[in-house]
Amino acid sequence: MRLRHRDGTVVHLGYGTNVLPAEDVDGLVAQAVGMGGAIRRVLDAGSDGAPTGGVVGLGLWLPAAAAHRLAADPAGVRRVREQLAEHSVEVVTVNAFPYASFQDPVVKHAVYHPTWAERERLDYTLAAARVLGGLLPDDADHGSISTLPLAWQTPWSAADQQQAEGHLAELASGLARLADETGRRVVVGVEPEPGCVVETVEQAVEHLAAVDRDWIGICLDLCHLAVGFDDATHALALLGDAGLRVVKAQPASALVVDDPADAATRSALSSYAEDRFLHQVRQARPDGAVAARDDLPEALDGADPLDTDAPWRVHFHVPVHADPQAPLRTGREELRASLAALLGGPTAHVAHLEVETYTWSVLPGGGPADDDALAAGLAAELAWVHAELVGLGLTPL
Repeated sequence: MRLRHRDGTVVHLGYGTNVLPAEDVDGLVAQAVGMGGAIRRVLDAGSDGAPTGGVVGLGLWLPAAAAHRLAADPAGVRRVREQLAEHSVEVVTVNAFPYASFQDPVVKHAVYHPTWAERERLDYTLAAARVLGGLLPDDADHGSISTLPLAWQTPWSAADQQQAEGHLAELASGLARLADETGRRVVVGVEPEPGCVVETVEQAVEHLAAVDRDWIGICLDLCHLAVGFDDATHALALLGDAGLRVVKAQPASALVVDDPADAATRSALSSYAEDRFLHQVRQARPDGAVAARDDLPEALDGADPLDTDAPWRVHFHVPVHADPQAPLRTGREELRASLAALLGGPTAHVAHLEVETYTWSVLPGGGPADDDALAAGLAAELAWVHAELVGLGLTPL
């Protein structure tokens, strides 16, 4: 899906495929083609103003093994590009945050390995960049990649930070060489996340002070922003002062808990405490501090549960168009405000949007019954974001 901002920027909207389980090249392509086609059929059948026709954008999750295999096989990349184009699916952005096994029964902290202090992370990201450069549509201005916020917060030493800075410098050099070699520009965005070395935009400015701004910027996950009681207006001000660009944004909605002491609220919330993903919890305290727990079960019933005298926000990506079980709610209004800050003004602050509700399989009740039901959900999310963008003045292409 493409839209044009009033300043002329072409804004690409797609859905992140890390919601799907395949990790080998053939499986990834089959999923991208199959789900892309299913999403288009749902949108084309809609009568509620949903976008119809045209290309379906997908933010491709490229696991490390597939990235390395394709990076060494230019002919294979061309075949994948042709298969995607044949089915009107386009890829302008890649998710290179999870290294592998993102839909395993238990992921939790494993998603933060390898860290940016380890060379495997650099090699993987450069491989993903080479693949993306070969997949980009001819008329795409550039490609983007999202990557992890250096590491989980502990352990992280001064030596780790130094190693990470060296690897990020090598990353920028490698991206520049790739552009010279292929004529395709790919940039990388570090994605702040609760509990990580780079949890907030303020920490991104601190830890990324030495990066080459031509090639490395920020990926703003709008769920992560909301969980930290932050918003895109504040983030853009900080990033602008630091000269860091938003190379990608992920429209995603957090779970909001207005009264965590209420029995009905806690009962509904407990159904979101699951074993696969980490669901960090944050609470804004009266003194301005933000209290934190690393996972929802810990916040609810751990040895040191989170206080219940103020609202909680939970890092659980819930569908952007739907409401959870009452009295829980989503951070939809925070998401709307962040989209408006990014794209509602005279200047587009981002060109790549990737809807990223990777948690469909662990939603209370067991998630969608089959692929058709999942496609309907993904299409509904894309249609919701598309409508928000049109409401902000963007023109569908």
